[in-house]
Amino acid sequence: MSTNTNSKIVTATNGSSLADILERVLDKGIVIAGDISVSVGSTELLSIKIRLLISSVDKAREIGINWWESDPYLSSQSNSLMEANQKLLDRVASLESEIKALRS
Repeated sequence: MSTNTNSKIVTATNGSSLADILERVLDKGIVIAGDISVSVGSTELLSIKIRLLISSVDKAREIGINWWESDPYLSSQSNSLMEANQKLLDRVASLESEIKALRS
């Protein structure tokens, strides 16, 4: 019985490692888009649009996407912004009650 030790396993990635593929996807970016709709007869009950962009941060900035930089929930300042917002809401409520008292 003879075995061939020189046989190669052929893969769809042609020898690319997972890291190479991930680097290529993040460098170029990939967009996945789809629509789902649920209908009964001719009446549409539900419509969902799905858009997914996978890219590196640098590529996203290059194409003009940087929403995470200004999102207060993702920022280190989110707690202070939420506290300041709550203080403003309390102040507005106080001023509204004073105006209501003056009118009566």
